[in-house]
Amino acid sequence: MTYVVVENCIKCKYMDCVEVCPVDCFYEGENMLVIHPDECIDCGVCEPECPAEAIKPDTEPGLETWMSLNAEYAKSWPNISVKKEGPADAKEHDGKPGKMAFFSANAGEGD
Repeated sequence: MTYVVVENCIKCKYMDCVEVCPVDCFYEGENMLVIHPDECIDCGVCEPECPAEAIKPDTEPGLETWMSLNAEYAKSWPNISVKKEGPADAKEHDGKPGKMAFFSANAGEGD
């Protein structure tokens, strides 16, 4: 089992998860984070730290697309090991449906 970042991270990107991860398996895109599945040690400490509830165990049904997206972008986005400020409007986007339309494959801030 590993953990996976799902849609609600898009445009929220709170980064509380980064701060607690013992193996630094988070990678940062323009408007969301992903978890590298080969680096995650399945400890689960990140899941309860996410205010947006955007981290799920890969054993939950229906996460295949998100597992693929996390694996793909963890290979090209930069690793993040220190919590940064999230977007100023994160609370406005938390829980809104259809956020995949805002997904960006760009890496890093301001790309």
